[in-house]
Amino acid sequence: MTILEAIDARHSVRAYKDQPIGQFERDRLDEFAAELNRESGLDISIVYDDPQGFDSAMAHYGGFKGVSSYIVLKGQQTGEFDYLCGYYGEKLVLYAQQLGLNTCWAAMTFNKKKVKTLVPAGQGLCMVISLGYGQTQGHPHKGKIPADVTDGTIPEVLMPGIEAALKAPTAMNQQKFQFFMKDGIICIKVKGLRPYTKVDLGIAAYHFEAATGVKVKAVL
Repeated sequence: MTILEAIDARHSVRAYKDQPIGQFERDRLDEFAAELNRESGLDISIVYDDPQGFDSAMAHYGGFKGVSSYIVLKGQQTGEFDYLCGYYGEKLVLYAQQLGLNTCWAAMTFNKKKVKTLVPAGQGLCMVISLGYGQTQGHPHKGKIPADVTDGTIPEVLMPGIEAALKAPTAMNQQKFQFFMKDGIICIKVKGLRPYTKVDLGIAAYHFEAATGVKVKAVL
């Protein structure tokens, strides 16, 4: 599965099979997470075989079922922390999709008491991502169109990047981002203040880069 196929195939999945993640997949995921941490300065970790991470009233309220593995996005809380968690977290999400796994970003609907014990002193917790073999592959949600998230300055040749960004998961499907070109550089910024918009910004930026190979500058 190519990265573009993974973008098309990835949908939020909240219900998982009672099936442990295979050792091959674990090794690949752990290696990739370590690589991302070296590149980003984050401290992303993956927890396996721990149903307590999503065993809470909030998790059940959010519709999560059968979650026993999950990704913890944590690290030093710099000014770019949320953006980096979105950008590198989505890299790991799409890699998991390529390995045949399913995921779902969770901002509130997990066991905070348990997960916070996994965050070292001096670090911050951004979000958690459920991980496993989905009972279904999820389904796409209706969202915005390219004209809603651009200002007319994006070259037509780069529009596949905008289309890929519109397939990115965002909190409450809000898609509060805008792409624009300034001094010959593709930029992305938050358009309207809503929860977790900087995380969403990082996710959308990675989708654009994966589809086009063109780096994006975030205006935070």
